[in-house]
Amino acid sequence: MELLRVFNNNVVLARDDRSGEEVILTGRGLGFQARPGQAVREDRVVRVFRAADGRDPDHLAELLAGIPPEYIQIVGAALADAGLERRAASTPTLVIALADHVAFAVRRIALGMHIDYPLAAEVAHLYADEYAQARELLAGVNARLDTPLPPGEAVALALHFVNAGFTTGDLSFTYTMTGVIQQMIDVIETSYGFTLDENSVSVGRFITHLRYLFVRIHAHRQLDEGRSTIGDAIRAVYPEALRCAERLAGIVELRLGAPLTEDEISYLTLHVARVATDEERGHP
Repeated sequence: MELLRVFNNNVVLARDDRSGEEVILTGRGLGFQARPGQAVREDRVVRVFRAADGRDPDHLAELLAGIPPEYIQIVGAALADAGLERRAASTPTLVIALADHVAFAVRRIALGMHIDYPLAAEVAHLYADEYAQARELLAGVNARLDTPLPPGEAVALALHFVNAGFTTGDLSFTYTMTGVIQQMIDVIETSYGFTLDENSVSVGRFITHLRYLFVRIHAHRQLDEGRSTIGDAIRAVYPEALRCAERLAGIVELRLGAPLTEDEISYLTLHVARVATDEERGHP
């Protein structure tokens, strides 16, 4: 591999001779006294990061260069402990975001700064899988730190897992999305006069639909075929769910600044009706 740019002693940008793509390489001393155009000392390479989703490799490398290398190693090992190596390999930005978070959290704890993360209960309920993964990751990280991080850090780590489904590294959208989902569930409960079991399969299915909806909104790719025949049928069969879905669409527009298309409202109506029907029948 040819060296393209040296960011510090431990992070360099190189070109993979086989694929021709730019890759980010880390390893202690990898960039020491190295110059662009030289061959990479591959015996010193510890990790290889390949930019995905159109990310700029230079920008990722700059982020990586600002993280002490030991935290990259700690997070990588902890992800392996949790059985998440494959996901880490396919989402390099996730590893970088997690390592950056852990490094900053360690500094905060050393300074006596403690954070109570907002929406902790919502994260645990709405993103049960990611929260479980985050707790395993935190356990692996803490096993390698002199001063363990508090249990509450699992909330932030879970949001990083959720955020990996989007094209931005900014957690603000994920925080907003979490609040919107909880607000939408509250509206359904008020509209129908029952309390939903947020651990049920029915509600989990609905939340999954909402998460994919938010991905489409974020990517400006809402379903939009106009007033389709199936959409009209859904609206006619489920008038109460339609009224509820229109209220939910109003929340999305107010909170995210994105009015929902007719198609999205129709499918949202279908999912609301399904949640309500399952609840009334006592299904999980």
